[in-house]
Amino acid sequence: MNISRPLLLLLGALPFIEILILIRVIGMVGFMAALGLLLLAGAIGVTIIREQGLSALIRSQQALARGELPAREIANSGITVLGGVLLVIPGFLSDLLALPCLIPPIRTHLAERLISRRFITPTPQTRSAGDSVIEGEFRRED
Repeated sequence: MNISRPLLLLLGALPFIEILILIRVIGMVGFMAALGLLLLAGAIGVTIIREQGLSALIRSQQALARGELPAREIANSGITVLGGVLLVIPGFLSDLLALPCLIPPIRTHLAERLISRRFITPTPQTRSAGDSVIEGEFRRED
């Protein structure tokens, strides 16, 4: 079975699941309280997206200035922005899915897994005591 088929089915069912959860929440807390919670989550999501964009740029530039690849900073910021986007999407299920993206230890773990799966990190090479280095210059003459 192809992985895209269950994902498409889940994405197709997501609006219906969100509506069912919304109806349940409205039944428990009332319409105005549920609307207020959704608007509050959306406002928090917009704030997170706005703040994270600028701080991601600053952290990436600082990592580059130190001579490091900014993969961790970019992955961590990307996951945080994903959490913000999930908060902006109206619905309580998407808000629940946003929480792991916004909790720093979980976000860091997700970023490390993403980096280890997608990128090959260079490992420092160590020389044994018997290796010798011959210094010199190389010039190719064709």
